Amino acid sequence: MKFGLGQALTRVEDQRFLTGQGRYATDCHARGELHGFVLRAPHASARFRFGDLAAARAMPGVAAILTHAEVRHLGDLPCQALVKNADGSDMIRTSYPVLPADRVRHVGEAIAFIVAETLDQARDAAEAIPVSWTPLPVASGTAEARAPGAPAVHPEVPDNVAFAHVLGDREKTDAIFARAARVVGLDLVNNRIIANYMEPRSVLAEPKGEGLTLTLGTQGSHGIQQTLARHILRMDPARIRVITPDVGGGFGTKAFMYREYPLAVEAALRLGRPVRWESERSEHFFACAHARDNLTRAEMALDAKGRFLAMRVFLDANMGAYLSQYGPFIPWIGSTMLTGCYDIPAGYTLIRGLYSNSVPFDAYRGAGRPEAAYAIERFVDYIADEIGMDRIRLRRLNLIKPRRMPYRTATGRVYDSGEFEAHMDRAMTLADWKGFPARLKAARKAGRLRGIGLGVYIEACGGGSPEPAYVDLEKDGTVTVRIGTQSNGQGHETAYAQLVAEHLDLPLERIRVRQGDTNDTPTGGGTGGSRSIPVGGAGVAKAAELLAANLRTLAAEALEAGAADLEIADGAVRIAGTDRRLTFAEIAALPKANRKLLSTTGEFRPPEATYPNGTHSCEIEIDPETGEARIVNYVIVDDFGVTLNPLLLAGQIHGGAAQGIGQAMIERFVQDANGQILTASFLDYAMPRAEDLPAFRFETRNVRCVTNALGIKGAGEAGTIGAAPAVMNAIVDALRRAKGIRHLDMPANAQAIWAALHREV
Repeated sequence: MKFGLGQALTRVEDQRFLTGQGRYATDCHARGELHGFVLRAPHASARFRFGDLAAARAMPGVAAILTHAEVRHLGDLPCQALVKNADGSDMIRTSYPVLPADRVRHVGEAIAFIVAETLDQARDAAEAIPVSWTPLPVASGTAEARAPGAPAVHPEVPDNVAFAHVLGDREKTDAIFARAARVVGLDLVNNRIIANYMEPRSVLAEPKGEGLTLTLGTQGSHGIQQTLARHILRMDPARIRVITPDVGGGFGTKAFMYREYPLAVEAALRLGRPVRWESERSEHFFACAHARDNLTRAEMALDAKGRFLAMRVFLDANMGAYLSQYGPFIPWIGSTMLTGCYDIPAGYTLIRGLYSNSVPFDAYRGAGRPEAAYAIERFVDYIADEIGMDRIRLRRLNLIKPRRMPYRTATGRVYDSGEFEAHMDRAMTLADWKGFPARLKAARKAGRLRGIGLGVYIEACGGGSPEPAYVDLEKDGTVTVRIGTQSNGQGHETAYAQLVAEHLDLPLERIRVRQGDTNDTPTGGGTGGSRSIPVGGAGVAKAAELLAANLRTLAAEALEAGAADLEIADGAVRIAGTDRRLTFAEIAALPKANRKLLSTTGEFRPPEATYPNGTHSCEIEIDPETGEARIVNYVIVDDFGVTLNPLLLAGQIHGGAAQGIGQAMIERFVQDANGQILTASFLDYAMPRAEDLPAFRFETRNVRCVTNALGIKGAGEAGTIGAAPAVMNAIVDALRRAKGIRHLDMPANAQAIWAALHREV
């Protein structure tokens, strides 16, 4: 049986997870641990003052109550994404304290941390803390924050604009617009959503001599270690050990530093006892970073034949009350992909990051690229309708041709490969676009509306810094992989083992993958931006290749044969065509088999991002009496370069598409004009269920990536990026055919569709 690259192997970790043997952060306990509870603000904007805390501190079981006074020596939560203003000046980074002194800026903001012997005792003490509040004016959302005369979230930023960055060539673009035959514009809303992973956040902080150990679910232990040590605690990172066991979903949102982590650490160091904090699901809605939430104005200049000449975009991105760790970077990276798969010679984007009285914003699966893909693909359909051209013909006219690769976009991206029209055609064939008129006629006869749409997307991922991987041959002939990425459910134990098996021909059960412990691996960039396999996997493959070469060298001497005459098969090195062989365990026992030869390190430094691309096709049927929309056919054809494991890949695409469909049709975070959260539980925040999702038809039409060592293009976020525009284009197609409705913002739930159908024109 083959175990290496391209094999559709089931996940080796599934046995552990499906039988309840997974070990998550909340399964980890320490003797004598205390429990933390966070007291949170009921107002979106207010000044506050504590009364006498003596009575609360004296309550049964209470070990400590931390307020700003107790943690003011700690550094702020850092924003590590620097975006320059158009004039070259730095963006305005306001203080993001571990606990605020006397002012809160969003509902649910932490104001005190109570530690007690039991969680109930901590809750009781929190209720006994006297707090007086003076509510202040609120700028609750993006539109409210940018309105003239809006309340300032931070006094030092009177217009609420944290940064105003220009990407592209404004002068050249405006000149093209001035002489264009046609200009089309569209306003778009990208709704705010929340990453509802299965496992809420938690942390266990344990004092350990002169240092401490943190156990928590993350997307990279080293990132948490470095941020906490260098920016907040201001200590040697070597004194902090961070352990990440199994993780029940991340989607970007578990990569960041949150207030509860340094609060648990500070309490543990003060008390000399372990302190744990576990988020409740309701807390998650105002204690974890939110996502998307853009207001976009897109404009396209066209020639008389419908060719795209230039594009300009005015993007207002909600940053929330504070700048989260990577928050400002998200609209920037998305804006670099706004031209999509199209040959648009010129363009510019004005990106404004706005403070508002809402939960801070940061990366969520796709991190800016879903917003970009939605903007351009929804816009292309709108342009086609505006100029009276078939939407597929308009795409064919403007899609970048394969002969243009490598192609430099107006935003500075360099696409290495891609055959965009080809996968669009394949998706339309699989979805039977030619047969749609007959299905439309049948739907109308049944009193239903029907629409079909697609989204042709491209994204940037799998680049950045290198990810070293360490591969060791053990004495028993098994192999251990150590790497600083972090699986959040993607199947890394299987994927990395397959890359080792490609060179060492071992069954996956004889390859162990270790992640998540800063004491185990020297460095690690974590998991994010679909980089684990394109970057980390390339490092694993290189280390395995080096180890294979070393094993051949060792075996050659022992077998008295030339290295060129040896082959690796079935966990052994043998002389080709004979039965003379040495198992890996036997090689590990050879006198010259020192650790230097049996432990190898591999690293790949990406010269560029990878650019996965593809087409999603969606067909929708709508009940006009209720507004309920149902997906009746969904096809995905993607280009991911080389496929490592088709089963893992399909799982990633299905999951990502589910999240994109969720945003398009179901999910929406809502807060009122006072900043009160109206969707703070699953009673109010709708999530996609199995009945909301179609049976996906997925296949690949791959073109090898020429800038990646393995030829792979990242795949973890692609499903989310292609889904929303395909769904919305299908819904609008149905509404346009029925009522001439040309645009509808997400989420297109039953209420929104019904209202659109019954709105007087």
